[in-house]
Amino acid sequence: MIPKVELHCHVEGAAPPALVAAKAAERGIDVTGLFDAAGGYAWSDFTSFLAAYDRVAAVFRSAEDFADLAAAYLAASAAEGVIYTEVFVSPDHARRQGIAYTDYLGGIAEGLRRAEREHGIVGRIIPLIERHFGPEAAVAAARTAVEHLLPEVVGFGMAGDERMGMPADFAPAFAIATEAGLPLTCHAGEVCGAEMVRATLDAIPVRRIGHGVRAIEDPDLVRRLAAEGVVLECCPGSNVALGVFPDFASHPFPALRAAGVTVTLSSDDPPFFHTSMAREYALAAEHFGCTDADLLAISSAALEAAFCDEATKARLRSRLSPAAAII
Repeated sequence: MIPKVELHCHVEGAAPPALVAAKAAERGIDVTGLFDAAGGYAWSDFTSFLAAYDRVAAVFRSAEDFADLAAAYLAASAAEGVIYTEVFVSPDHARRQGIAYTDYLGGIAEGLRRAEREHGIVGRIIPLIERHFGPEAAVAAARTAVEHLLPEVVGFGMAGDERMGMPADFAPAFAIATEAGLPLTCHAGEVCGAEMVRATLDAIPVRRIGHGVRAIEDPDLVRRLAAEGVVLECCPGSNVALGVFPDFASHPFPALRAAGVTVTLSSDDPPFFHTSMAREYALAAEHFGCTDADLLAISSAALEAAFCDEATKARLRSRLSPAAAII
């Protein structure tokens, strides 16, 4: 089994449907229409996906809920050979749900610790601002994030509707995180094109780009990504499910990798897209021609790009040896 490293996963978006249904039943929350006939989440386009995501997230309302969510996702990931995961969290989500950020963050951190004790998988946290709430809300969320740092918090980023606002509008929020010593990532080049990736690089000192796959539309930008060592958090299953690309044959993962861009594999919001880390690695083998050696190299690159400290990386590197990939 190839050891896997995940850099791009939204914790609420990773909620198993069975856990959501159970939590909703406990609290009498109406989830009519949330599930499809097969028991997965029902949505049809990017806008309805965001709406379904918000409904799922709203089911979790206590520190214990979030601990259960984080522990469940990491336990399932560990069973598929994942040794390290960074999960995205949202101070804006806690605020909108009326949950104390300390409870929200603390619950997720406890779930990560539980999963490490029980399954050996290491989990870390990246707070996000959500661009569709605007630059002022982003500054407030950034302040909340840096005022409540736990050892598990290792970076800072931005997600949300890429069609709203320009990266430069959010530079003040990112500056707050930079001042606190947090390395940066930012979603770009998913719904919007290469120009959004370029605008992000120009406005924000990111080490990584979430998705970034539409950079392939601009050869000069691809060369810049390679030259500057900017890492792409690629999520092929998500991209095809959301219609960013019509099929895996059209996905630019192989072309980006061949051009010298550091690409990694992640699941994004796995149950929404009927995927997992095991499926993402299997897709890369089936559709992108990746050998076991290639996949191990992708895992190694992801670990080096992780925002955790060097001591954590050092203890995980031994689990990425070729011998560790043998079942």
